[in-house]
Amino acid sequence: MLKHSIFLRIYAGLVILVAVVAILAYLLVQIINYQRAQEYRESLTDGMAYIISEGIARQQNEQQKKDWISDASDLLELPIYYVQADKVDLSRAELRRIKERKAAVRYNAENMIAYIILGMKDDPNHYLYIKADKITERQMKALPIFVLDYLVYYPGQEKEYLAKIQQHFSYPVNIKNIQELPLDSEQIGRLRLDHSIILYRDNATVRGTTISIVSPMPNSPSEVLVLGPVPLFNWMPFQLAAGITLLSMFMLSLGVYGLILPMQRKIRQVNYALNRTKSGDLNMRLPVDGTDEMASLASSYNSMSDHIQRLIEAQRELMRAVSHELRTPVARIRFGMEMLAEEDDYEYRLQQVEMIDKDIEALNTLIDEIMTYAKLEQGMPSLEIEKIVLVEVLEQVATETEALKTQKDIQLLAPPVTLEVEAERRYLHRVVQNLVGNAVRYCDHKVLISGGINEQGMAYVCVEDDGPGIPEQDRERVFEAFARLDDSRTRASGGYGLGLSIVSRIAYWFGGKIEVDQSPNLGGARFMMVWPAKRFSKARKKAAAEKEKTTDSLT
Repeated sequence: MLKHSIFLRIYAGLVILVAVVAILAYLLVQIINYQRAQEYRESLTDGMAYIISEGIARQQNEQQKKDWISDASDLLELPIYYVQADKVDLSRAELRRIKERKAAVRYNAENMIAYIILGMKDDPNHYLYIKADKITERQMKALPIFVLDYLVYYPGQEKEYLAKIQQHFSYPVNIKNIQELPLDSEQIGRLRLDHSIILYRDNATVRGTTISIVSPMPNSPSEVLVLGPVPLFNWMPFQLAAGITLLSMFMLSLGVYGLILPMQRKIRQVNYALNRTKSGDLNMRLPVDGTDEMASLASSYNSMSDHIQRLIEAQRELMRAVSHELRTPVARIRFGMEMLAEEDDYEYRLQQVEMIDKDIEALNTLIDEIMTYAKLEQGMPSLEIEKIVLVEVLEQVATETEALKTQKDIQLLAPPVTLEVEAERRYLHRVVQNLVGNAVRYCDHKVLISGGINEQGMAYVCVEDDGPGIPEQDRERVFEAFARLDDSRTRASGGYGLGLSIVSRIAYWFGGKIEVDQSPNLGGARFMMVWPAKRFSKARKKAAAEKEKTTDSLT
């Protein structure tokens, strides 16, 4: 049966869907991070590409340029090649970056080597080609030297020219007072010795860990050049994680909708068929496709429709039969009565009386059979027993009653909020509602509602009023349908109708009982329903059913 379960197919589909979405999300993260990493590498080299390009442009001739490049290679401990532009095959994106005086970076993930291509300011025929297989602390400390070499041509205007070239850097480049930085004595001592230092900072923000390179300024012992803070590459920033999560949820939602759509379509068919049935059309039938739960529901609906049609047809047949059977004995009785009126023979009159008596007995038998049939068709209600906080039901009815503005004093003697009983909420609410409604109708001023569990472990609800009460000889009759009591209570209000009879039946279905006596506190009537506080066992349900059959047979 499991392999035919629509829910098992949905669950399996969800597992597969989650796996597929997870794989797609992983691949998407990898693709996005590849592009982000490339942009990160390029952003780190753009500023230095501009500074190096400016430094080479200041050289007077080609030999001086080559010497400057050689010194830069030794300083960075990286091979730097001065190559002709036509020997380097660049893509459109790389050409555009070089024209914008930025760096083109090619990264080989297998060898973990970056190839950096820099353009010349006044020499479009040559490129700088740098091979960076590793980035060490020595190389990072060498970067401020290129910036200082650029600023040496602008004595006294260092800060102004740093502000001009800031647009080429993706991280801050500033000249600060050494006292503004959170440095210890050892770091300050190294700066005094003209050594650059690297600062690592862990931030509790989305920037994460950052690096700053601090280098002393020539001829200014109180000022330093600060490159950074430069954030380290974050493989899973908040924005990316949030975007991938939202996209994954959207894809999962679409997948779940696709999985549930067939079942939704079948449920819509069932709902349409039920509406047709409600309108009186019993000829609607559902297609039975497959062997899953929806197919079983369609089959059950078809069987139910067939059964209802059979019942209706049987009812029609019964009505026709009853009509026929009633007419026959009634006609014979009428004929017998006419014969009695016209016949003087005593023996013949006795014979007609005997025939009339048989017809009356036949009528009684027919009525008994009809009543038995109706009871068998009615059956017992299906109760959905659950644990209920009793005070919630009592408070609900009290609130609903006060909302009617009956001008009566409704008081609630509330049980503990932790007290739970087992019953069907809808029927229990109906019981309290009917009892309170009757109490409000017949009380003078005050109604008291209470509930709980008695000493025998039975749950109870109690409603009292300060009205005239019910005479003891009539207390059993008030639970009969359409009962009318010949007293002031009945004359004032029209008497009890079906409300208390419904309460009586619900109490019976709950396995309990309903009683009425005189209220010891208010003096009027006190209605109290008791029932088992624990869940009904199958044996108890069976016993209740047998008890009902026995009671019906006696009545």
